Amino acid sequence: MSELPTYVLERTFNASRELVWRTWTEPDLISRWYGPNVESIVHQLDVKQGGLWLHEMKWGDNSNFQRVEYTEVSKPSKLVWLHATSDADWNVIASPMMQDWPRVLLTTVTFEQDGDQTKMRLTWVPHDATEAEIACFEAAIGGMNQGWNAGMGLLEELLAELQASLAT
Repeated sequence: MSELPTYVLERTFNASRELVWRTWTEPDLISRWYGPNVESIVHQLDVKQGGLWLHEMKWGDNSNFQRVEYTEVSKPSKLVWLHATSDADWNVIASPMMQDWPRVLLTTVTFEQDGDQTKMRLTWVPHDATEAEIACFEAAIGGMNQGWNAGMGLLEELLAELQASLAT
């Protein structure tokens, strides 16, 4: 079997690992950076193995629902989850925007302290995907940075704001 296509996002933040971890695990902080240019609503967040993160991204009368099930939580160094598009009742569904988008993505996010900075690495890999889903994902990899980079810009602003409030 050939290796599955993998999307990789790496960022270095001028913040401690604990602070970066908080922005990925606290509902009021996640909603400020995840899903740029939309209303970001965390319906449930239970950051533990087997826990769920139920998220809605809303713009106008439209909503996109996501269901995340954590498979590994190693505070403050690693989060692993199964990421899926869902309906409003949190049932996993095919993406309404891309017919052959993988129903489930295995997501791994690591946080490594490097002096006063934190190196974050996120990977996305199709999970239990069909050949069509794998092909769709591989074709989309080149365009994924646009959305993620917008979110990472908001995350950098949030971290700077949090650090300023900690310093006062």
